[in-house]
Amino acid sequence: MTMLTRSLVSAIPFLRGFSSAATSFLKTGDILKRARIFTSEEVLDYSKVSHDSNPLHFNSESAQNAGFEDRVVHGMLVAALFPKIISSHFPGAIYVSQSLHFRSPVYIGEEIVGEVQAINIRGQKNRYLAKFKTACFKNGSVVIDGEAMAILPTLAVEEEKTL
Repeated sequence: MTMLTRSLVSAIPFLRGFSSAATSFLKTGDILKRARIFTSEEVLDYSKVSHDSNPLHFNSESAQNAGFEDRVVHGMLVAALFPKIISSHFPGAIYVSQSLHFRSPVYIGEEIVGEVQAINIRGQKNRYLAKFKTACFKNGSVVIDGEAMAILPTLAVEEEKTL
């Protein structure tokens, strides 16, 4: 690149970051991810809302007597990563269905990576029906998998916003 070209490119901001500034649109095969570590406080809060007070979630001895290493995070709390991922990239999305298979336990303090992959997208009037393959991973191994359907207001993928 000549000195003149380099000067022109650096003087025009939209050329420098063009690919990252462009809006991306969801297409079949696209994967969206989010990592999360579940805490004791979150397990307690979830139990209050869900009324699931199974001692496996609160008492290490009970969990170990049932064959687990330690206290287990509620499976549905872990699975809540899926609608979080979808709604954070598509505000106004309507979560329609979810199938789940719980493969391995998740323990408090472990990092879990949730992932949704678009496997089918159909236009419906001014919205889109998207089918996703869903999975949560712990150290690269699947702990939960399934499929989800959501109605998306747009296929434009927004940057994730945290609340």
